[in-house]
Amino acid sequence: MDDAYTVGDPDGLSPLLREIRDAVARELHAQLALRAERLELADVPEVAYQVTLGVDRVLTGRLTPPRRTSAGR
Repeated sequence: MDDAYTVGDPDGLSPLLREIRDAVARELHAQLALRAERLELADVPEVAYQVTLGVDRVLTGRLTPPRRTSAGR
C-alpha cells in the first residue's frame, strides 16, 4: 500500500507528483488560453516543450540545494 493512502491523502500522490501535476495543469491551462481553447496537432510539440519546462522548474526547485552566499559562510 502506498504511504499516501495511510496518511489520508485522497489522491494517493506524493507531494512531488502533486507539484508536477499542478505544473502540468497550469501550463495546459495557459496554452489553451493562448490558443482560444483549441490545440491543433501542429501545436502539440510546442505545448509539450512548455509543459516540460514547467516540470523542470518543479524538479530544479526541489532538487537544487539553496545557494550559499558570502554572508552565509
